Amino acid sequence: MSEGDAYGLDARAVGRSFDRASAQYDDAAVLQKQVREELLDRLQLVAFEPRVVVDLGCGTAHATRALRDRYRAARVVAIDLAPRMLAAAKERMGWFRRFDRVQADATRLPLRAGCVDLLYSSLMLQWAPDLDAAFAEVRRVLAPRGYFTFTTFGPDTLGELRAAWAEVDDYVHVNRFVDMHEVGDALVRAGLADPVMDVERITVTYADVRGLMRDLKSIGAHNVAAGRPPGLTGPGRLRKLEAAYERFRRDGRLPATYEVVYGQAWAPGHEPPKRARRGEATIDVGSIGRRQR
Repeated sequence: MSEGDAYGLDARAVGRSFDRASAQYDDAAVLQKQVREELLDRLQLVAFEPRVVVDLGCGTAHATRALRDRYRAARVVAIDLAPRMLAAAKERMGWFRRFDRVQADATRLPLRAGCVDLLYSSLMLQWAPDLDAAFAEVRRVLAPRGYFTFTTFGPDTLGELRAAWAEVDDYVHVNRFVDMHEVGDALVRAGLADPVMDVERITVTYADVRGLMRDLKSIGAHNVAAGRPPGLTGPGRLRKLEAAYERFRRDGRLPATYEVVYGQAWAPGHEPPKRARRGEATIDVGSIGRRQR
């Protein structure tokens, strides 16, 4: 297996992981909350009134609700790969009208071309098996001058955990995350305009490695890379991991570093929307949840 193949992600396994995590996700998603709120705050700098807003990788719909509060005249669509996350999203949104839920893969969005004015996505893209395909779909569904704002993880994310596991075995234990410049290049390849990127590093600390691993499991961040070790992690290997991680301890705590990449781009305003690919069914946002006669 090549290095690239070893880091390949199975979309179905990703969906199952987040399905299992839906009940306890909010309790452990402290970092995700911080990043989500920062990305929402940045939207205040963009003065426009979108008619259709998509929260791609909506999870339990905290951002969806915030977007619905901010853009009250808009139709808001929550999209996620995991059906139980969408069920949790429905419960959180409650009585809100003009709120739709769609289960879909980010690389195959069941939306018509050119129908979305604002596409928001926080900490989902690192789980897309093919970033180019995901950005191509973003470009396809955005209306002329539609706005795309997102976060993802950069390569320094969980560097301590990666280094500690490297002292235990040669399997893949931490996903490979794409550099900010590679993300920007992918935006350009997709035909998106005026990309702007920046990076923030956030450190979360733990009393022990098991606390970090419990949090990762609780938010659905299971190891689903093709090169992951077979079977469960035995107590012997776990003790070796704990010993290796100790060299990072500072002031009595173990750090877990996250490199958060913030990005934005626009759909060009002069190009007509592309047609859907042959053999794929797409729908108008306005028809979601409506019975066809």
